[in-house]
Amino acid sequence: MLGPQDHGRKMSLEDFEFAEVEEGRIYELHQGIVIVSDGPEYFHSMQIVVIRGAILCTCNSYHAVFGAMECKLLIPARESECHPDITVYSTPPPGKKDRALWRTWNPELAIEVVSEGSRDRDYVEKREEYWELGVKEYWIVDAKLAQVLALRRGRSDWIERALGPTDAIESKLLPGFKLPCKDIFDAARDPDETP
Repeated sequence: MLGPQDHGRKMSLEDFEFAEVEEGRIYELHQGIVIVSDGPEYFHSMQIVVIRGAILCTCNSYHAVFGAMECKLLIPARESECHPDITVYSTPPPGKKDRALWRTWNPELAIEVVSEGSRDRDYVEKREEYWELGVKEYWIVDAKLAQVLALRRGRSDWIERALGPTDAIESKLLPGFKLPCKDIFDAARDPDETP
């Protein structure tokens, strides 16, 4: 049973993938090291609600839109397992629909909402892991910086586009989807606090 005390523990992907975990936290593996983080806080979750809701309501060109605890991305060459805040799959999984499907079914889009504890992981580590996995787009949503960094797969590296409060996020992967970044950042603010 994995718990908070296992943060930083070395472990193989084979052992980690189906390990039992204490509930209430998110468990990932990065290059054979267990990463344990607290579950998302309210304003982090509200940003996810805004983004996921907009995807579900404005486009129908996806097969599935999952949250962090509904899927996993396996990167065997790196001994890594990730749980993005939101993943978008445009096609059904190939082959059997059992626990092994995560070894062959990869999303077209991965979205991470940055929290202070995940900043390096979202901007550096997951950027590399999602590239290696073949993800077509990776969005890094950072309300503290009032920025959405939209990464689109190029020939040999990500093509970056930084979007601010006056911009809207769109994607060819999601025809009809257009979400003002301000809506996301507003979801990260407490309306009872003085600006």
